[in-house]
Amino acid sequence: MMNAIEATSSRPYLIRALHEWCTDNGLTPLIAVLADDTVRVPREYVQNGEIVLNIGFDATNALKLGNEFIEFQARFAGVPREIIIPVDRVLAIYARENGQGMAFPVSVPNSAAESPAAAPDQAAEPASGARNPIQLVPQGSVGDDDDGTPTDPSSPPKRKRPTLKVVK
Repeated sequence: MMNAIEATSSRPYLIRALHEWCTDNGLTPLIAVLADDTVRVPREYVQNGEIVLNIGFDATNALKLGNEFIEFQARFAGVPREIIIPVDRVLAIYARENGQGMAFPVSVPNSAAESPAAAPDQAAEPASGARNPIQLVPQGSVGDDDDGTPTDPSSPPKRKRPTLKVVK
């Protein structure tokens, strides 16, 4: 019998399931990706070390949602590009239309977290090895403003793109 340490990651299975759920419901599946040196994406579209990609069948060619890599071809400004993303660099998969989906913790190599040259805003991983969970939260959702102050629940919610927020 296989124990939890030897089991394969559930991440690629969850990504495939949520991709299928989005597709079956006519929604657009987006993935947020940590754009480090291990990913092949158009660097000119990377913002704050991350990139959000549409992985719907209408936006991709030869999409492969594998256990180790997500691979496809897509056009950026009319130019076809080959995209290769290690599954462990996917931060989240969610539907563009409603923000429903799932966020994942991304492991940072210990050498980067311990390096004195690491960016000052990057927190070192806790000694226990546990990471802070992240949660997909629509900006301006009912209940709080962007600054965390409560809003009037009788007013209609603002429609903004979802963003990742670290939950402590």
